[in-house]
Amino acid sequence: MTEAKSVKMSYDVAGGDFDRAGEASANIKRMLQKIGIPADIVRRVAIGTYEAEMNVLIHAGGGTVNAEIFTDHTVINISDHGPGIPDIKLAMQEGWSTAPDYIRQMGFGAGMGLPNMMKCSDKFDIQSKIGEGTSITMEFNHISEDL
Repeated sequence: MTEAKSVKMSYDVAGGDFDRAGEASANIKRMLQKIGIPADIVRRVAIGTYEAEMNVLIHAGGGTVNAEIFTDHTVINISDHGPGIPDIKLAMQEGWSTAPDYIRQMGFGAGMGLPNMMKCSDKFDIQSKIGEGTSITMEFNHISEDL
């Protein structure tokens, strides 16, 4: 894979479809492993993508996960047409969640999704408009911390 080329992957995430939860992040993880990206980078991409995928599934009623894998970095874009996030600063606080009780009873909704996405990625951007949805871009450099 040269710098000019990339691998593009795209997945639809259906709202509330817990049977397929994590499918996009697992497929992206497998592709990164196949290409030979260092394991610590693969782990960070998989965690960040899974957190985003679950937020779309739980809070937004569905959306898309797009990945573009370059030689030196991976970019993950997540977008939805959900209700939007009224207070991004508050939503970024660990433990803050709007997940309903039934989601918490399933073991989700601990309020760590957005903070984990930011911690795992090298660049993180979130844009949200009430009534229109949310868009998140995460970038992961392929420089291993294990070197």
